[in-house]
Amino acid sequence: MSRWQDLTGGTSGAEYASRFEALARGGKDVHGEAAFCAALVPAGARVLDAGCGTGRVMIRLAELGYDCVGVDLDASMLDVARERAPRLPWFRTDLAAFDPAELGVAADFDLVVAAGNVLPLVTPGTEATVLQRLTAALRSGGLLVAGFGLDTAHLPVPPALTLAQYDAHCAAAGLTPVARFATWDAAPYEDGGYAVSVHRRDG
Repeated sequence: MSRWQDLTGGTSGAEYASRFEALARGGKDVHGEAAFCAALVPAGARVLDAGCGTGRVMIRLAELGYDCVGVDLDASMLDVARERAPRLPWFRTDLAAFDPAELGVAADFDLVVAAGNVLPLVTPGTEATVLQRLTAALRSGGLLVAGFGLDTAHLPVPPALTLAQYDAHCAAAGLTPVARFATWDAAPYEDGGYAVSVHRRDG
């Protein structure tokens, strides 16, 4: 069981979506991740939203003209995503077993994005496998972007994945570091409790 399932019990979709709806009503920009991704690849690029949740990031990217696919393990989150954007491709799968071919999807994404603490919340011990699966879905030169918390102030569970471990898993999967930021607004990273990392598949 993933740490996310253990945390939520698989009934988190509507509640999760309502939190961001409240933020948006309060005037907060809830599209920072999508804007960050749009600065990396041009409109029309193929984007995989890994751990897409209720679809907030992917729906915005689709509105901006990106060719998107969303995958998530939580059925309740996907129910919300499908209700909000029924014409977009949403798939339920464990990222540790993600195989685009099994879903009828081409494995030539220009960008894979894992926002919202996806990596720290996968099944413990599968982080390296998840990164291998996501890397395999990228075209040569494609980018992997992941943002996640590193301390208790930025995570709903005790920290279990350090940046050193993450970078090591990325290197083993065939990814090269490109840049690291402290926020989705591209603020410089200075050893804080949250990091947004960009890696490239060179092979």
